[in-house]
Amino acid sequence: MDYQIRIQNRHYQFSDLKGVLAKATPFRSGDILAGIAALSYEERVAAQMILAELPLSLFLEELLIPYEEDEITRLILDGHDPIAFAPISSLSVGEFREFLLNEKTDSEVLRKIAPGITPEMAAAVSKLCSIQDMIAISKKCSVVTKFRNTIGLPGRLATRLQPNHPTDDLKGISAGILDGLLLGSGDAVIGINPATDNLPSVHSLLNLLDALIRKYEIPTQSCVLSHVTTTMKLIDRGAPVDLVFQSIGGSQKLNESFGIDLKLLNEARQAALSLNRGTLGDNVMYFETGQGAGLSADAHWNVDQQTLETRAYAVAREFSPLLVNTVVGFIGPEYLYNGKQILRAGLEDHFCGKLLGLPMGVDVCYTNHAEADGDDMDTLLTLLGVAGCNYIMGIPGADDVMLSYQSTSFHDALYLRQTLGLRPAPEFETWLLQRGILDSRLIPSDQKNRTALLPDLETLAG
Repeated sequence: MDYQIRIQNRHYQFSDLKGVLAKATPFRSGDILAGIAALSYEERVAAQMILAELPLSLFLEELLIPYEEDEITRLILDGHDPIAFAPISSLSVGEFREFLLNEKTDSEVLRKIAPGITPEMAAAVSKLCSIQDMIAISKKCSVVTKFRNTIGLPGRLATRLQPNHPTDDLKGISAGILDGLLLGSGDAVIGINPATDNLPSVHSLLNLLDALIRKYEIPTQSCVLSHVTTTMKLIDRGAPVDLVFQSIGGSQKLNESFGIDLKLLNEARQAALSLNRGTLGDNVMYFETGQGAGLSADAHWNVDQQTLETRAYAVAREFSPLLVNTVVGFIGPEYLYNGKQILRAGLEDHFCGKLLGLPMGVDVCYTNHAEADGDDMDTLLTLLGVAGCNYIMGIPGADDVMLSYQSTSFHDALYLRQTLGLRPAPEFETWLLQRGILDSRLIPSDQKNRTALLPDLETLAG
């Protein structure tokens, strides 16, 4: 296909579909670093004009990464649903944007066409969307998952309670859990990033979380975010594993750098399902992603970082996860330089994930050497709340003392819930009210509950 256009007296020509997508991508530092970004705003607009006229069916024909060399490409093509694709099969990328914005395109329509949308189609249309467009469309995408509670219902916002500790100290972690629970956090998952992948240490963390959930009958799930192979070994040893976690990417080569492939992920999912620990559902996987991972591992195939990120969602979709989130600003300013780029990327990732039928959350975050601050994160946090994000992170003080980055606090979730009228997962909300942690307006009650729970948590932590 001939990818060229003339704007006034200037002629633009792009070598292939991959080049059009890269040049059409809103400006970000990672694509500059990779040498594939548009060199001017006019060149970017030229690529976007070409992209708008391309048929969606082209993405099933011209592949960004060779079918023979990449199992993610094979997964995308072999798993494509032509029946779900039929209602949009005649559309161009620009027409697809108009279709998504149409008021007749509601949640049910989006649910039905999701299996027919490839990651490349989703990434392409996002490049033509404004911030406003992505929020409006994402808001219509309802993706509900279940394990011990129900996540993703309209009007709800869940949180991952993230009580990380630099030495995996059980009392320190317990203090973080206590803080989060008493501020209404933890319905998505109580999830700990372990300081090491040491089997006994991870096992101890799993035992702590399991004892806590059972003792207080908390309708939530736990996860220690160790490597998938560590989790599988612990399942074999009888550890109380609820969710299996893994970081994933959009190319086979990138996933190999993580020490995984599709076969291994399937084995892990089957192992978790065999435990039958869910009470309401069997969504047992938890995946994290992030723009820029492919370039940092030299596994990007000259695909722009946002499109490669969206291809990771095809991996996630294959395994029916309970949770997926982009750790949007965590990889650093080499890939998302400042608050403006992080904000756009977070909304893109949420939009594309939801469009593909995933239960998307976002870690609204940045590293301390990025040109970003708390005001930028407040803006992204608010926009994601309006857009219907399934869940965000809840970290003591918004400062992760183990991973050394800035994210969102327990109070940030309260702000969103109160300001936008959002509520926790229904089963978790009932538990909070029954325990007297929240009053009928979902506002923390007095401090007596904090001291009443503290002795028991110290006992569990040893």
